[in-house]
Amino acid sequence: MPTSTWFRLSVGKRERVLEVAMREFGEHGYSTGSLNTIAREAGIAKGSLFQYFSDKLEFFAFVCDEVSRRVREEMERRIALTDFDQPFDAWLFDVFCEWTEYMAEHPLERALTAALHFELDNNVRSVVRGTSNQHYLQVIDPMLRLWKERGAFREDVDLDVLITTLLLMLPFLALAPYYDGLDPVHDLRGRTPAEQRPVIRQLIAGMRPMFARDDEEDR
Repeated sequence: MPTSTWFRLSVGKRERVLEVAMREFGEHGYSTGSLNTIAREAGIAKGSLFQYFSDKLEFFAFVCDEVSRRVREEMERRIALTDFDQPFDAWLFDVFCEWTEYMAEHPLERALTAALHFELDNNVRSVVRGTSNQHYLQVIDPMLRLWKERGAFREDVDLDVLITTLLLMLPFLALAPYYDGLDPVHDLRGRTPAEQRPVIRQLIAGMRPMFARDDEEDR
């Protein structure tokens, strides 16, 4: 957690530090992200960063958590506007489209998402991925349980497997269009959100046997 000194900064100053840190860590990751660069571009002394955070890892973890929180809150807002009267797979398509559009519109958040997922240091990754996964689960878990309560899934659906699949799918859809080497099958690299939609439909169709009721399998 940041120190009380951090919270005594003006909102504008905190936002400036966060924006610069998102850009630096998003471009260079934790290991080669430069605190000197962050301090210089944010217009503060490097020593001031250690008045706000105990060390670089705490700073990086805070930035990742803050970005994950912002992404989660915006997706919660977008999901609340989707049509819950349609079948689950149609609803999931809408959610995936909202997700890919959000990532296309927010390059800093996307880059930080990549940084925390691609982090090589196991100790660092365990910290930032642990927090990020909780933000994902805060949305995925209650949504799937809601759909199950509504009878959208067959009786023997394994929610843990479905949740795990979505935990893998969301970062893939967020990053594969923007980073080389992540998608050797569907060739998402460079595709716009609109161009990604046929692939999204294909992926959801492949997932249907995991959850579809017997009376919906031929739909």
